[in-house]
Amino acid sequence: MYYDPIKKSLGEVFNRTPWLRRLFYYLLDLLLLRTWHVHRELRQWAKGRTDEALNILDAGSGYGQYTYWLSGLSKKWQILAVDVKDEQIADSNRFFRQIGRVNVQFAVQDLVLYQEPNTFDLALSVDVMEHILEDVEVFTNIHASLKDGGMLLISTPSDQGGSDVHGDDETSFIEEHVRDGYNIHEIQQKLRTAGFDRIEAQYSYGEPGQISWRLSMKYPILMLGASKWFFVVLPFYYLITFPFCLLLNWIDASSKHDSGTGLIVKAWK
Repeated sequence: MYYDPIKKSLGEVFNRTPWLRRLFYYLLDLLLLRTWHVHRELRQWAKGRTDEALNILDAGSGYGQYTYWLSGLSKKWQILAVDVKDEQIADSNRFFRQIGRVNVQFAVQDLVLYQEPNTFDLALSVDVMEHILEDVEVFTNIHASLKDGGMLLISTPSDQGGSDVHGDDETSFIEEHVRDGYNIHEIQQKLRTAGFDRIEAQYSYGEPGQISWRLSMKYPILMLGASKWFFVVLPFYYLITFPFCLLLNWIDASSKHDSGTGLIVKAWK
């Protein structure tokens, strides 16, 4: 199914007022398991740094929820959030101006081409690389754009069932993906090729997370893809499933997994 039209519909609903957009971010933070894993890693990175003047790149910012969360941790951090979608960038710039987050700027950029040498202390790429064929070029550009000691944090599907693909005869649940998922050793090798010399990778979305993802994301998206009338049913659906998803997310984010459908990767320059 095509995920972008559904994302656009959601954006039209929650972009109506700043209050609704804040609510949307809050709901995404609770529902999306990858957010639990990413926030855990970002909290660890941020310890002792909130009083420092740092530069951060949100490489593939989407709705801007990670930029929103990071910009709330420190007013001293300057955050550049980039994406290829003009309308989404314009909406995000307008929202962040409305709420007074002047340390944030959104810009239209192609990660395959974008490079800002020795500029950023942290780069963040959440569910982006599965959409870009020229991944080594992107890793190389981000490596060049980081300062010495800077870190890249990646969240992406793995080849252990990422994108809900479990066999050679299956295709991605989301057609916008150009790859179903990374082998954990493959992505580390590509990062080394790009110049990173210290890399840590671990699985996310173990068994608890996979159940949560189906309940909180896959089934609702399938319903919305079938008909927009399911927007009416959705609140009642989440009223039943939401507590179970929260518990499953907590278990998954608090556990180490020998395998999983997602990857959390950290790489330092």
